[in-house]
Amino acid sequence: MTLEGKRALVTGASRGIGAAIARALAVEGADVAITYEKSAEAAAEVVHAIEALGRRAVAIQADSADAAAVQASVEKTVAALGGLDILVNNAGILRLSAVEDISLEDIDATLNVNVRAPIVASKAVIPHLGPGGRIINIGSFFADRVPGGAGLPVYAMSKSALTAFTKGLARELGPRDITVNVVQPGSIDTDMNPAHGPFGETLRSITALGRYGAVEDIAGMVAFLASAKARYITGAALTVDGGANA
Repeated sequence: MTLEGKRALVTGASRGIGAAIARALAVEGADVAITYEKSAEAAAEVVHAIEALGRRAVAIQADSADAAAVQASVEKTVAALGGLDILVNNAGILRLSAVEDISLEDIDATLNVNVRAPIVASKAVIPHLGPGGRIINIGSFFADRVPGGAGLPVYAMSKSALTAFTKGLARELGPRDITVNVVQPGSIDTDMNPAHGPFGETLRSITALGRYGAVEDIAGMVAFLASAKARYITGAALTVDGGANA
């Protein structure tokens, strides 16, 4: 197990990619805290799955749009697990709209969850990270490519901002032997973007592999970045998109 003795926090991990990441880290030996907004029952299922692997787990209710709740989730994780070694900023929202039609509420929500929350969580976790610490952000391949007609400009902008933040923070924390990377998923089969949803055929058609990915494809990359095997990777944007941006 590559993460034995490590303690991790994964935000927005009651389902989808976040839940898969939490389980993958536990499989590799980490104790894991997760945050969730509303799905207490789903979060409890993730906790039970982690505990079944013999690891400690805790679910923390925290709305990522609430900066105080994000900061408090870090402190609650430290209290529950006795420290923190790995932060995965996974929580995110998708509000599709043409720029001329998007509401100020949707702009604020997108920025608060997709940009501000990872900054706040990172700021809160830095004092707790020692050498070998990890911050891993979950972005999107839309940070590099924005297909037309899908109402993506504001969402894509938020993920591009996350990539820039990743690179800058990697520079700040490099002297402390803490790595910071962003994983940019492509079309992954989740509740937010189902493979057989309204955009499924279009998104499959732009991939080199001609299919959606699974949540485990992203979780495996995150588990690798969290391990000592990735100790010389920092400031990187690793795109896992089936060749959509090839």
